[in-house]
Amino acid sequence: MSEVSDRYATVAQGFTRRLEAVPANRWSSPSPCTDWTAREVVVHVVNTHRRVLSSLDKSEPAVITGDVADGELRGAWSEASGAISAALNDESRAGQTVGGAFGEQPFSQLVGRLLCADTLIHTWDLARAAGLDERLDADAVAKTTEFLSPIDEAIRRPGGFAPKIEPEPGADAQTRLLNFAGRAV
Repeated sequence: MSEVSDRYATVAQGFTRRLEAVPANRWSSPSPCTDWTAREVVVHVVNTHRRVLSSLDKSEPAVITGDVADGELRGAWSEASGAISAALNDESRAGQTVGGAFGEQPFSQLVGRLLCADTLIHTWDLARAAGLDERLDADAVAKTTEFLSPIDEAIRRPGGFAPKIEPEPGADAQTRLLNFAGRAV
């Protein structure tokens, strides 16, 4: 397994833990993502995974909507995250060049940068919306910060991150990352 495969597994497991723990009465709770509920955060993460996967075979991704049942949503996540893991653990697929918003790059690099960052930050969003444990993996926080910092301007486009929030003096790495991503902690 590669560093990216290991890190992706850690990030995906963190998301899975939160997803499986969402109380039935919290699916429609607002998340830190403006206008998104806990359910819509999960829908976004699943659909992002499917879009990244579709870059491997240039297919049109099957998208889900927020009206799927809780069990179906969990199943869609399990399928999408399992497919990403399988692709990362297949040397030829992991090294395949794919295109996207950040240019052409190996599939593993797209996952290690964009997909890990998106999933990690949305893990916190889901945890906050559902009243769950908000602590993120420290190594994944460091790698996400390393990836996002140089592309600050590019991620502030409409549909991207909200404006940065100045962290409090002495804020920990997770808080600084979340503030960078426009999340009030």
